[in-house]
Amino acid sequence: MREYLPLLIVGAIIGVFTVGFIVAFVTMKDKKEAIGFDRHIPDKEIISRLLAYAKPYRKEFGLIFFIMLLSIGYDLISPVIIGNIEEMIKTEFELPELYRRVVFYALLLVLSMFCTFVQSVMLQRTGQKILSSMRKQLFTHIEGLSHAQLNNIPVGKLVTRECNDTNAISFMFTNILVTMVRNALVIIGVLAAMFMLNLELTLMILCFVPFLVLFTVIFRKFSRRAYRRVKDGTTDINTYLSENLSGIKVTQIYNREGRKMQEFLGKSTTLKKAKQKQIFVFGIFRPMVYMLNISAVLCLFYLGSRGIIKNTSFMGQVITGGTVVTFYMYISKFFNPIQTLAEQFNMLQSAFASAEKIFTVLDMKPEVLDEPDAIDLEEIRGEIEFRDVWFAYKPEEWVLKGVSFHVNAKDTVALVGATGSGKSTILSLIVRNYDIQKGQILIDGIDIRHIKIASLRKHFGQMLQDVFLFSGTIRSNIVLRDDFPDDEVWKACRYVNADSFIGKLDGGLDEVVRERGNNFSAGQRQLLSFARTVIHRPEVMILDEATANIDTETELLIQDSLAKMRNIGTMLIVAHRLSTIQHADNIIVLSHGEIIEQGSHQELLHKKGSYHRLYMLQYNKEQLLQGQE
Repeated sequence: MREYLPLLIVGAIIGVFTVGFIVAFVTMKDKKEAIGFDRHIPDKEIISRLLAYAKPYRKEFGLIFFIMLLSIGYDLISPVIIGNIEEMIKTEFELPELYRRVVFYALLLVLSMFCTFVQSVMLQRTGQKILSSMRKQLFTHIEGLSHAQLNNIPVGKLVTRECNDTNAISFMFTNILVTMVRNALVIIGVLAAMFMLNLELTLMILCFVPFLVLFTVIFRKFSRRAYRRVKDGTTDINTYLSENLSGIKVTQIYNREGRKMQEFLGKSTTLKKAKQKQIFVFGIFRPMVYMLNISAVLCLFYLGSRGIIKNTSFMGQVITGGTVVTFYMYISKFFNPIQTLAEQFNMLQSAFASAEKIFTVLDMKPEVLDEPDAIDLEEIRGEIEFRDVWFAYKPEEWVLKGVSFHVNAKDTVALVGATGSGKSTILSLIVRNYDIQKGQILIDGIDIRHIKIASLRKHFGQMLQDVFLFSGTIRSNIVLRDDFPDDEVWKACRYVNADSFIGKLDGGLDEVVRERGNNFSAGQRQLLSFARTVIHRPEVMILDEATANIDTETELLIQDSLAKMRNIGTMLIVAHRLSTIQHADNIIVLSHGEIIEQGSHQELLHKKGSYHRLYMLQYNKEQLLQGQE
């Protein structure tokens, strides 16, 4: 009995750890809602959809698999070669024979290293192609979502889907799947080789497998929770940063830097704790697997030494020094892949979670779609008609109630009314940012739902109050990546009086535009948006509060630009400053989603209704301000 005491001690130590892990596993509360277990798509469906991205590269993956088999050959053969060298050294041997075996081992090593290098390069190239394809599909799909859908998704989440989650899937294709297959084949190959070499020692090593499987199952549960918390924390902090960095000027204006920093530190601390728990889980699992590895090695040395000393055999197999050396190398090659498999299985689950989040976005059906028989319009006259249009952003909360009006081609029509009366909504509906619930909107007598969205919008030029400029140059923001020669760009700038400030810049059209155009004034950004509109020659122009918050000098330039632009085509204007719309052909006055008056400036003043009251209020206010000056 005493001769088996070392084995019993090893078994007792492993047993104590096993009991502790089982207790932790049973007592852990699986609060799925709290840790983000929002998986709704089965793994089988996720795998099927992911394989669709890999299908065009099946030849590359086939070649990678063949190269992988060659590198696995080294893992299986090298321990046998070392064991044979050990046996050969114990006997009389010829030095050339030793050289031959060492050279053979070196050639195998070089072949394995070369195969690993080629495999890595091919995997990265293929993975990047898959990643590029997925990102392109996701970005294109996001571009096709309606304004209502985009308003309901935080920008930070979309950034996380487009960057972090796609990276996780790319890592799955370039590393996880191939490594898991490789490790599984190595484990099977090592087991087969050990069975063929010595049955007794193989059975001894297999005694540790149940504990390894048990530790792996327990580890999976804890690590999955840790992975989810890290991913949720990452998404949360990305969303927070995207929103607050965009609105940092407001934070500075209201002196809320300290408060925002505290909120950021709170989210950072949550992410830090999640990552610490993830590290802790791996910090427990890896030493446990290493303990089993060392325990197996100790048992190997103990049983091997007794077998060599006593010259015992088991089922006709004798343990030799070469056998012990070979098994020592096989143990490492057996336990390491199992440890890696356990870790990468959870990384695979993490990739599946990322894939599901991406597929959730891809499965969103765009609310505004082309009809199957939608047509292209090469050109339009610019005649617009609303027929009993009803629209609501939320069910039964009507923003427009039976709105009907007609705009003749080349006319300038202004929309006037209090905030929330439906002016901007009308402009959004004309270009199908949203679809109406009742009625019809016609362009040149054609229902806009029968026109392809891209074809419809290319005939419109939109100039909004909040002008968005992209990072780049003045030229790139005007032409929007279309191919226009410089003389046409300058012509458009002169037409809208933008050349007055562009010509003074050191870079001219090549002047750098920083993020959101924050190195230009509001008036300059507005003039650039006018130039952007003019150069694309739209038949219908939309101005939504384009003259709001503009200084007097710039307003005069803009008013002159507007006067010129009225000659281009139909113009729809929303403006609170009634002085800017006095020359409109028709002024439509809205209140609570309904048209209460319409006519020319003089006609509405003569009626002495709502428009007259609004005009007199603004006129008296301007007179008062002039008197104070």
